[in-house]
Amino acid sequence: MTQDKNGNDSTKVKVFLLAENRLLRETLVRLLEKKGGVLIAGVSRYTDSTIEEIMASGCSIVLMDSLATTRGTTLICDLREMAPQLGVILFGMDEDPDAFLRSAYLGVSGYVLKEASASEIVAAVLGVAREEAMWPPRLCMTLLRHLSQEYRTRSRISLLPGGSKYCLTHRQLELMRLVEKGLTNKEIAVNLNLSEFTVKNHLSRIMKELDAEDRHEAVEAIRAIGLFPTA
Repeated sequence: MTQDKNGNDSTKVKVFLLAENRLLRETLVRLLEKKGGVLIAGVSRYTDSTIEEIMASGCSIVLMDSLATTRGTTLICDLREMAPQLGVILFGMDEDPDAFLRSAYLGVSGYVLKEASASEIVAAVLGVAREEAMWPPRLCMTLLRHLSQEYRTRSRISLLPGGSKYCLTHRQLELMRLVEKGLTNKEIAVNLNLSEFTVKNHLSRIMKELDAEDRHEAVEAIRAIGLFPTA
């Protein structure tokens, strides 16, 4: 058995378990440790210091119980910015196409339904560790249809004057419409369920893409392209 400097089996996948309910946390820890192949690197409920705990744990997978709260969504956004290599798995989820699509856009690697067994949760963890997407097949078809529709929409956008020069996502345009309305970064974060940190990063990328000096110049560039509705 190969061990790391702390005496842990380095062949096991290190998981940080994040769940609001204490009984659920304690039960899952016992079940996961019995299954083998998984090492619990940390356990927590949602707190202001959760992201620091995750980063310090040395985990490769974050196992979360839901996206029911804004805090959960914000946490995922921040993890994607700070540690894009981490796999994020949601468990106890409804077979809800809208929730699944939102999760996919957030970069979630695993989406495990409520009726899943402990063995299925472990299988999702091991699959994501192999860089596989562990999503329900039926919901994957929803994603394919959505991406197909978005691609057709984006193709139409590229035919607009100047449209082929830039590549802005639907989410970025949504954010810039709020900038156009004069909202602050904090107000945009609340509207889009993002952290201010993520909003700032989006703005930086958009300005770079448009070769704009500031947010106002970026708004003018997008308006010139024709992606904002005219008054």
